[in-house]
Amino acid sequence: MEPVFNRILLKLSGEALMGSQNYGIDVAVAASVAEELKTVHEFGCEIAIVVGGGNIFRGVSESAGNMDRAAADYIGMLATVMNAVVLQDALEKAGVYTRVMSAIDIPQLAEPFIRRRAIRHLEKKRVVIFAAGTGNPYFTTDSAASLRALEIRADVILKATKVDGIFSADPKKDPTATKFDKITFQEVLEKRLNVMDASAISLCRDNDLPIMVFNMLENGNIIKALSGDTSIGTLVTN
Repeated sequence: MEPVFNRILLKLSGEALMGSQNYGIDVAVAASVAEELKTVHEFGCEIAIVVGGGNIFRGVSESAGNMDRAAADYIGMLATVMNAVVLQDALEKAGVYTRVMSAIDIPQLAEPFIRRRAIRHLEKKRVVIFAAGTGNPYFTTDSAASLRALEIRADVILKATKVDGIFSADPKKDPTATKFDKITFQEVLEKRLNVMDASAISLCRDNDLPIMVFNMLENGNIIKALSGDTSIGTLVTN
């Protein structure tokens, strides 16, 4: 397999780390994600990761109740830091040097996000995990993924989900839903397809940064996504 992308940003949802649990982190799932990323790393790819926090707390969820939105979003950012540290531990146990960079200053756990330092880590073949989203409330980790990918000049965003790409409707609710192999950013926005939020999609569209949406739950899919295989997901471009 020959990777078509040299530097990738993997957008990993917090839910992906839950496994079959209803809440929290499944350490075995983190370990299996780490093993797959180790294989990708061995191909010489530079890997950055933005991890969500939905397995612990999500600012716009029902569990936030009537909390102030900004306060709820900050709690969600702290949840992403917890996930990032778990993932770092799993990667380092697999023998992959990893750095966590946080948009919120937590020096005991993570380096502050400094763009040039992040790029230097990647050039030294360290995996970089970006935590705490953008550091601002009202922005999702999808927006953080688009922003960080552009800042580090990534070739593609790999959006890891629980389904095999982008469908015309929710495949779990609508058996007639059809999968797109390729789709444009404009179509995603017009059809209101639930891929990433509109601001993240617009940022990628305006800067011509492709997004590959694929199923994370099947082993080997990250490698296939790297080789540009659209059979395992959907490629979103201009």
